[in-house]
Amino acid sequence: MTAATERTETLVVGGGQAGLATAHHLAQRGRQALVLDANARVGDQWRRRWDSMRLFTPARYAALPGRPYPGDPWALPHATEFADFLEQYAGNLDVPVLTGTRARRLSREGDLLAVQTDHGTVLADNVVVATGHDAEASLPPYAAEVAPEVVQLHAADYRNPGQLPDGDVLVVGAGNSGVDIAVELAGTHRTFLSGRHPGEIPWPVAAPATRPLTATAFWAFRHVLTVRTPMGRRLRPKALAHSGPLIRVKSADVAAAGVERVPRVEGVTGGMPRLESGRVLDVAAVVWCTGFRPDTSWIELPVFDESGEPRQRRGVVPEEPGLYFVGRLFQYSLSSSMIQGVGHDAAVVAAHIDARMRSAAPRATSKAPAHAG
Repeated sequence: MTAATERTETLVVGGGQAGLATAHHLAQRGRQALVLDANARVGDQWRRRWDSMRLFTPARYAALPGRPYPGDPWALPHATEFADFLEQYAGNLDVPVLTGTRARRLSREGDLLAVQTDHGTVLADNVVVATGHDAEASLPPYAAEVAPEVVQLHAADYRNPGQLPDGDVLVVGAGNSGVDIAVELAGTHRTFLSGRHPGEIPWPVAAPATRPLTATAFWAFRHVLTVRTPMGRRLRPKALAHSGPLIRVKSADVAAAGVERVPRVEGVTGGMPRLESGRVLDVAAVVWCTGFRPDTSWIELPVFDESGEPRQRRGVVPEEPGLYFVGRLFQYSLSSSMIQGVGHDAAVVAAHIDARMRSAAPRATSKAPAHAG
């Protein structure tokens, strides 16, 4: 892209699994599209995770529309392997993907949506926001009160135990990332784990004997726990507020590794984390596995409710024609932000875009650029 204004029918912002799945379904319908990815390479958001990270779910649930994940469907892929899979998937799409191009501002210009980027402005009939929910690390306000000599890392910056000094370590947050990191750290450090237990799938998800149970659970995540069912509607506020259930690593693994479970951290005393029980932990490091929040500050359209969630139905924003979301937490179902769920939501959004463009008066559009410049 140059600094000039470009024009495309649909601009997909985000080149992760949600954005690429959307691009696939648009291409299948013969719609013109362009994908923006802020990363230098497609998949870099996965390459930046900790060194030993594997997906929490089996490979069969890492498939994307039109392409199963290669190899053993019950293997647990490494994060970098999945990153390479995304890059290869993007390379096979009949849709250009611009890497190193961040969306800076989304506004409306008449009937079109305008996205300012690092390399110019793109005007589009439709914009699909597929930037995920892990754009910004979330930290509790009292993290700033921890003594400066205590090493603090968010899960986004944690790579391996070698980053941490000798001494005790506190991991805050007991979701899938927190328990995975705590078990790894327990091999080299005395490790405490603080946080609400989010529940867990109580069987080994990839074991041959329990694979039918796993298949049933993941089917329910996608088809039963949705905004259309009473059970799903009851679960949704909890899913938005807390992490999902433990899948690959279980409470038994945490105990077997020698990790000490402690109450929730409620503040800081004398520069050290203070638990609900009043106990103060004298630690050398804290790893914050306290989640992420999406960055929507660049969207200058009044489409968010009081909680910061977009007012959407199946990814469609009724009050802003042409604006869509894919990949949000519990957008439609519990699986909406999972790899296995984004394709389902992306297909609905692509169908809506196709119907919208077919019903509109024909308008000439210039060919989307194939690379950044």
